[in-house]
Amino acid sequence: MNVSGELIAFFGLALVAILGGVLLITLTKVVHMVIALVFTFLSIAGIYLLLSAEFVAIVQILIYSGAITIVMLFGIMLTKHRENDEPSKGGWRKFTLLLAIAGFAVAVYLGIYDLDIPVQPTALHEENTKQIGIELFSKYVIPFEVMSVLLLVALVGAIVLAKKDNEEGDRS
Repeated sequence: MNVSGELIAFFGLALVAILGGVLLITLTKVVHMVIALVFTFLSIAGIYLLLSAEFVAIVQILIYSGAITIVMLFGIMLTKHRENDEPSKGGWRKFTLLLAIAGFAVAVYLGIYDLDIPVQPTALHEENTKQIGIELFSKYVIPFEVMSVLLLVALVGAIVLAKKDNEEGDRS
């Protein structure tokens, strides 16, 4: 096996992404979960850079690591939540979680190990942003517009829910 800088970078970024995902589901404080999610998003953006998908990496950083994380933090700050420290469920819960993660990792490894993907010559480094734009605004224009309307509806819904909570808080 040939060890290169790209391979080392990939394994480092993959390890950070996996650890961020595991921390996301095991941590109990919401702010800590958001930080783990940011680390996961940033490491995935790094993997996109290794794959010569610079546009997708920048979009990953801008949209996911930036905007969605900030929206999640605003959601946390605007909602009323009580931090009741739940008693620990014991070691069995953590052991079951670790066993499930290990089982998933083995299933993914077995699924990928003998996977035979036919090699097709493609021009990866040539105008990939232009190619994405052409595909997005020709073949996928309807799903693109539907997603923009869906995001607008979610934003309006979040504002309405936050306003209702605020009005109920003022009455009491």
